[in-house]
This record gives sequence, C-alpha cells and structure tokens, in this order.
Amino acid sequence: MKRFLLKLSGEALAGPGRSTGFDDETITGVAMQVKELVDEGKQIAVVIGGGNFWRGRSSGSMKRSKADQIGMLATIMNCLYVSEIFRSCGMKTVTMTPFSCGGFTSLYSYDEAVKALSEGTVVFFAGGTGHPYFSTDTATVLRAIEIHADEILLAKSVDGVYTGDPDEDPDAVKLDQISIQEVVDRRLGVMDLTASILCMEQKMPVLVFSLTDENGIVRAARGEGQGTVITV
Repeated sequence: MKRFLLKLSGEALAGPGRSTGFDDETITGVAMQVKELVDEGKQIAVVIGGGNFWRGRSSGSMKRSKADQIGMLATIMNCLYVSEIFRSCGMKTVTMTPFSCGGFTSLYSYDEAVKALSEGTVVFFAGGTGHPYFSTDTATVLRAIEIHADEILLAKSVDGVYTGDPDEDPDAVKLDQISIQEVVDRRLGVMDLTASILCMEQKMPVLVFSLTDENGIVRAARGEGQGTVITV
C-alpha cells in the first residue's frame, strides 16, 4: 500500500487529559511519524475533526446547518495549525477546502490533490464536504475514494473496534478483524452510518488503531499495528 488517508480527531490534538486547544508535543509526534512515512515514499492525506473547538453544538436559536458551518471552520483552523507544524518538521503541505477561503487555503481539485501527493506533499482536506449534515467521517471516506487511497487509517482514542463500549462494558472484546457489513449491521459506531455505508459500497478498507500507541501511525501504515482491520 502506498497512498493513505489519515483521519485524526480534533480532541486528539488537545493532548492527554484535555479536550480543547492544541498540544504541540502531541502534534509534533504525529508529524514526525508522517514524515517517516513520506520519506519512505508513501503518500499521505489528512482529515482532522473540529471537536477541540466545536462539536455539534446547536440550540433553539441556532439551526443545525449554521452549527455545522462553524464546525467546518474549526476543521480549517486545525488543518492550518497542524500543517504548519508539519512544515516545521521538514514536510511540504497544502490545505484544500471545498469552498473558497481567500488566500488561506486552496480550492479542492482532484487533479491538484493527486499531483501534490505524487510529489511527496502532505495534503490536508479541511472544511468537511462543504455541506451541513455531513460529518468529517463522511468527508474522510469521500476524499479517500476520490483520490484512490489504498486504505483509511482511522486514529482513535481506543486501540481498535470492540463488541461494545470498553468504557462502559467490562465484557467488551476487541476484534482483530471485522467486515464493514457487520459494522453497519451492528451499529458499532466506528464511523457514522453514512460514512460506513459509503465504505461498504465503494469497497474502501479501514484500519482502526490508537493514536496513543507508540509509533502507531507508522506501524498502521506498514501493516504492523495491533488495531482492527475493517474489511470490505
């Protein structure tokens, strides 16, 4: 496998014990792992959630569509911040959005994204799908399919997919492998349902692993990780 789309949660960027803001040590650790893969000739695209700034907040005075638009902006802030740390670690980056952001980002183009990846540039896909009611999970799968990624690397706070919530169910068992059909049928919550069905229909494999595992991203991309393989 050569081309990967790495999905990071916004909360993961905040660092251990926090849920907001940024932790430079955590992000630098991610950057150094990605650089190791890029130096090996692997092509890496990145999607980052916005949960460290904004997560599904809406009220009687705010429409869901407006709350989702704010969330899109949160993902752009995350990608701009993280991409600069990647640059400081010696990588070339570009941040693409599905809508114009002035001079801050480049407008998404399949041709430009694939060209950048082939030249060793890390491509950040920010702003979600550009439409409300679609999560960054869906944006992740959509972009992975569009750029013909070999696999989605889904970095989470847990080390794989379990039969239940390991924080709530002491009998939950970690699965080494599971089909995307079973993920959908059992509503395991690995990704939102729209993203899961899109993976199933387009046969996009996913590897779920823990971001906190030592060298977890590198090991996942090399097929050496201890996460859960979601087959198609």
